[in-house]
Amino acid sequence: MSHADLITLPRLLQRLPRLLLDLPGIAKGLHIASRSRGQRPVGLGLCVEQAARANPDGAALIQGDEQLSYAEFNQWANRLAHYLQARGLGKGDSVVLMLENRLELLACVTACAKLGVVSALINSSQRGQVLAHSINLVQPKLALVGEELLAAFQEVEAQLQLAQDARLYFADQPTWRDPGMAPTGWQHPAAELHAYPTSNPQLAEPVRAADPCFYIYTSGTTGLPKAVVFNHGRFMKGYGVFGFAAVRLGNTDRLYCSLPFYHATAMVVCWGSVLAGQAALIMVRKFSASRFWEDVQRHQATAFGYVGELCRYLLDQPPRANDGANPIRVMVGNGLRPSIWQAFKQRFAVERVMELYASSEGNIGFTNLLNFDNTVGFSPYPYAIVQYDQESEAPRRDADGRLQRVGKGEAGLLLGQITANTPFDGYTDMKKTETCILRDVFEPGDAWFNTGDLMRDIGFKHAQFVDRLGDTFRWKGENVSTSQVEAILDGIEQISETAVYGVEIPGTNGRAGMACMRLDCPPAQFDFHALLNELRRELPVYAVPLFLRLSAQLETTGTFKHKKAPLKEQAYDLERCSDPLYAWLPGSDRYVPLTRELQAAIAAGAYRY
Repeated sequence: MSHADLITLPRLLQRLPRLLLDLPGIAKGLHIASRSRGQRPVGLGLCVEQAARANPDGAALIQGDEQLSYAEFNQWANRLAHYLQARGLGKGDSVVLMLENRLELLACVTACAKLGVVSALINSSQRGQVLAHSINLVQPKLALVGEELLAAFQEVEAQLQLAQDARLYFADQPTWRDPGMAPTGWQHPAAELHAYPTSNPQLAEPVRAADPCFYIYTSGTTGLPKAVVFNHGRFMKGYGVFGFAAVRLGNTDRLYCSLPFYHATAMVVCWGSVLAGQAALIMVRKFSASRFWEDVQRHQATAFGYVGELCRYLLDQPPRANDGANPIRVMVGNGLRPSIWQAFKQRFAVERVMELYASSEGNIGFTNLLNFDNTVGFSPYPYAIVQYDQESEAPRRDADGRLQRVGKGEAGLLLGQITANTPFDGYTDMKKTETCILRDVFEPGDAWFNTGDLMRDIGFKHAQFVDRLGDTFRWKGENVSTSQVEAILDGIEQISETAVYGVEIPGTNGRAGMACMRLDCPPAQFDFHALLNELRRELPVYAVPLFLRLSAQLETTGTFKHKKAPLKEQAYDLERCSDPLYAWLPGSDRYVPLTRELQAAIAAGAYRY
């Protein structure tokens, strides 16, 4: 870390004039965030209704050539809410949403939120047993499926605990104008919505802060995905803090978002900021580095949402003379690494980088309110960065069993204190919830959420993200569960034992997957082509290991856990590893032996990962 990243008193004082100008918005945002508790009616549905009242004719949603005003979008969501209500759905029920980044997805989420129905936001990359698990986990009353994911749904249909008449279909087109046709046996709500009222639905029992809004799936640390409970109070917190205090959009702004809306960065941070400013959301189906700036110019976007990997892809594009001549004034997201931070800001002339840190399940967050470089910003919530032992993969406790805070400039494990104001809502599985809590940390009886992330304390309650820890790593902007990948590998014939971990590839963000495996046959008899086909069938593409290591024996601890620290350290370096190594090269269909020439080419960036 550069000492220039440390926040000193003089640097802090330089930001005070700007802070004073922003103070009214910050105060309003924090006031709204404070409504994330208590019994008053709140929630995503009310945020949409408020924007529709304040800016009915303003652009709410834009996708390609399609555009909906706030009044039009709210009426569409209302019709869908009344339809679902007529189907018997009510507060506390859950539905599964399987749609890509489409306006229909936001209409479904809003309709459900207005009723207090919980939307399970399925990762559109999930397939096979992972997808079936994610659907069954939340015991849905209905599944709302887009044409684009129909094949994925049908692959696992026989495994689902879902009634035959509980399948609702949305054609892959603007269904508010033209509902299209539905396959035989599927319900077709878009064709029936004209018969339902456009008025806001009224509930006997209003939606309150503690009521779940949606489930967001996280890989976590123990195998198959976990459904994180994201309640309406947490949405209000994001709406207030990011919308009013941090991003601060107005009704003439347009935010461009190509991030997947099954993640909280898009659904809560980006859309919440748009709703707060009654601005327009430009929703992009899939990210394209080559079209990104053309789209920004076409739609005159003034803001965009990002993850670090997206920024790296944009930097990798050939420089153009007009790179800095764009309308963007603020970018909001997470994972922008210090190694590319300045280069990105300067090349694309971005004034404010609203870097943030949060997790779908976590109880704390950081926001770069003061626009410092190379930091996730500051947190108003109680947290601690404690000493962490990389070898034992656990926080260090002293002789009294207490944890120790790191000093300024040092890195350690980030913990969020669990209090009445910063609760940990956890997962649908209470046992999994308990595994994320550390107790008796600094004093008897206290409780802290273990984020599983390494942070560096850079002073004045500001922090710098360092890395993910444990059995989860991040690649392509997604969390990868090593246990989930190990479970798939262990089920493949001729594989006896596996350990999966993340390794760094020069010039990329995050860590790529690598698997150390013990085979019960000679490597020459193992079908590496079939292995890759099976992994790609069962796992999202970002979770498929890029490197393999064949080992005669996997080293374990006294409690029979795989020792992953040495494996991570040696990675795929042929100088440090005598075991046979294999790589999956971009565009290929099998693992090939890793040679020194291939290793050098990967290090030089010859292969685009």
